[in-house]
Amino acid sequence: MFLQLLANGLVAGSVIAIAAVGVSLVYEILRIVNFAHGDYLTFGAFVGVAANVRYGERMLVATIAAIVATAALALVLEFVLWRPMRRRGAGFMSLFITSIGLALLLRHLLFLVAGAEPRSYAIDPFKVYVVGSVRLGGSQGVAIAVGAVAIVLVGLLLARTALGRKMRALADDRSLASISGVNVDRVVVYTWLLAGALAGLAGVLQGLVQASFTPNTGFQLLLPVFAAVVLGGIGSAYGALVGGLLLGVAMELSTWEALAGGVDPVYKPVVAFVLLIAVLLVRPQGLLGRARLL
Repeated sequence: MFLQLLANGLVAGSVIAIAAVGVSLVYEILRIVNFAHGDYLTFGAFVGVAANVRYGERMLVATIAAIVATAALALVLEFVLWRPMRRRGAGFMSLFITSIGLALLLRHLLFLVAGAEPRSYAIDPFKVYVVGSVRLGGSQGVAIAVGAVAIVLVGLLLARTALGRKMRALADDRSLASISGVNVDRVVVYTWLLAGALAGLAGVLQGLVQASFTPNTGFQLLLPVFAAVVLGGIGSAYGALVGGLLLGVAMELSTWEALAGGVDPVYKPVVAFVLLIAVLLVRPQGLLGRARLL
């Protein structure tokens, strides 16, 4: 039972972690708390299901379509919304409130275009992966495999590539990075592309894991995503990865009957925030965040 719950937690945590990295990167580099990130995720899920309906059980095609479309959406919004606001000197709170308005706009456009009926991906419902005592449905197996690959690739991109080094330099000190020859606008473009691509991927994976989704799916996932960012350390993409995985595992293991009978699955989100508070009491900067003096 423990191994099964651990596997389920890694599946859920992978989705949260992938989405959380995008939120963390945007905040690190642009100082924008993007409340619309969950709706980027939902947009990706709907693009993916549209491709899935058209091309059948070719989930690779659906996933690529979702990634490309959501990255394009994020880039378009950078040019028509975020960049003009930054150039007009919009402050942190103005950008945050704008992101809330954008979230509402995107969500209601999805309701208008796609309707409120739950959607699901066309995959084989009887396919099961068995590893020892662990059984994963076909959608869970795909989600954990793709999630693991995505997490490794994101880690390598940030740690081993020139773009990753520029992103980290810009996050550490924007002025110094600019003086050192970093093309700030170009890095910002790549940041939005990466954040959008990760949101699109997370949307497809969440649609697979949940079995069905609606235009509210991304909004419902937003609080765990923000919790993962804070738990890992605000401004740390690696921390967001770790925080997402930990939250997913903690929420699933909390239902284990060997732990004082376990909690009702309805209260799993509460467990995530209890863990968040417990960690912040010990490390206010989060697991991988850096302590700052005011």
